[in-house]
Amino acid sequence: MRHNKAVNHLGRKSGHRKALLSNMASSLILNKRITTTVAKAKALKSYVEPLITKSKEDTTHNRRVVFSYLKDKNAVSELFRTIAPKVADRPGGYTRVLHLGFRQGDAADMALIELVDFNEAALASAPKAAKKSTRRSKAKKAEEAPAEEAPKAEE
Repeated sequence: MRHNKAVNHLGRKSGHRKALLSNMASSLILNKRITTTVAKAKALKSYVEPLITKSKEDTTHNRRVVFSYLKDKNAVSELFRTIAPKVADRPGGYTRVLHLGFRQGDAADMALIELVDFNEAALASAPKAAKKSTRRSKAKKAEEAPAEEAPKAEE
């Protein structure tokens, strides 16, 4: 039984699993989206999100920590140069997993995992952020004030 076991072993030994997640994370960072199985996408999400959080602060130590996970200097430089500035104000949730259906050969449940801030179609269709209004608006007070003064003037 696997009670309280958080890691999905993906049917692999630890070395194979680490290499798989490292390669998938590098591909995700370089290509901004990849197609894989749902189980691998969920495992990759928990693997890559802490790395993106580390990349927000560009220090030598953080670069070395991220490189120890990714083992690809092109992916590390892409992460720190292009992805980190785009997600700087986001407090987490950098990836999105979309279910695609079943694979033809073995009926495995497939998913598309992508970086949220790099999906141009979703960003274009999203409505522009409207100005946030407060519950007590100054405009209402401005309208009520002349209405109160007008009856006093008539008396």
